[in-house]
Amino acid sequence: MTFTVAVDGPAAAGKGTISRAVAAHFGFAHLDTGLLYRAVGARMLDGLDPVEAAETLQTDVLQRDDLRTPQVSEAASKVAAIPEVRAALVDFQRAFAARAGGAVLDGRDIGTVICPEAPAKLFVTASDTVRAERRYRELAAAGVETTFDEVLQATRDRDARDSARATAPLKPAEDAKILDTSQMSIDEAVAAAVAAIEARR
Repeated sequence: MTFTVAVDGPAAAGKGTISRAVAAHFGFAHLDTGLLYRAVGARMLDGLDPVEAAETLQTDVLQRDDLRTPQVSEAASKVAAIPEVRAALVDFQRAFAARAGGAVLDGRDIGTVICPEAPAKLFVTASDTVRAERRYRELAAAGVETTFDEVLQATRDRDARDSARATAPLKPAEDAKILDTSQMSIDEAVAAAVAAIEARR
């Protein structure tokens, strides 16, 4: 049985946490597609051409321990705006989505571009201040020196870049269930996501 769950949304809205929990609940495989772009961004910072980095991407690169740094996040957002990079990663994502046993993919354009036929689509969002606060706490816990104002500005810059790009801009699919997690606990958000997916099965 193939059953694809597409989860989209901006940075730090909770889509990764929700996607992992949903995958565990249903026994589906999970792919954080943002890691693909982070890996390409990291390889670009290493000196590789971003298109070449995307075309030669191997899954072992997804294990790098620097993929969550602010520098790589910034690089990921920049390479994600390159149409040739996105094209190179489409086949990888679609093959994962079609695997037997079900799959959950989270990213920016899963429901609109990668898997527009997915039977279950979620768009997970939250206010920019809530997302920046979450990201700031995450970075502080990891020992990264920054300020809330810097993180908020970076969040807003990334939102603008992701939403304005010509290729696969960040936006909800027309048939996606919108999940605003601004005032939700993790358990509440996961329960809402599971219920929305159950309704589509």
